Amino acid sequence: MYSLKPITRAGVPAALLKAERYRLLNDSSAAESISLDVLEVDPDNQQALVMLLLAITDQMRDGLVESVTRSREVLPRLKDEYKRHYYAGIICERRAKAQVGRGGPRAHHVAAQWLEEAMRHYETAEAMRPAGNDEAILRWNTCARLLNRGEQLHPSIDEPYEPSLE
Repeated sequence: MYSLKPITRAGVPAALLKAERYRLLNDSSAAESISLDVLEVDPDNQQALVMLLLAITDQMRDGLVESVTRSREVLPRLKDEYKRHYYAGIICERRAKAQVGRGGPRAHHVAAQWLEEAMRHYETAEAMRPAGNDEAILRWNTCARLLNRGEQLHPSIDEPYEPSLE
């Protein structure tokens, strides 16, 4: 086993910029690793926690359940209640999209229920959003458009599906 080398506190801002760059380059595992390095020297760094959560959700196509579980473990560490709800919505929305991409029996019905759960989180976030911050509304609208135009994206009436959110 290799021992990890710690970064310096002074290197945190540059490391976070690199993590963001790696996410934009679709190298989410590198972004996740950098976020973890930042959190080793600054455990409450909110920007690193958000970056970690997003990097994990970027990897959902590779492991749906594990990614949902791991990203949800980050949520309680976010200090801002608005952000906890907003990013809970992001997790659900990305889970829905990964489900559709993965396919399988009832995939579209399951995805629709995840989108609806995301919308509930976005509505909660919207109610407590800072002035001028419309990101929860933008995400809610994205989910609504996906549900409105996807004929197959409707919850199954026969067998309700309960996403395990906690």
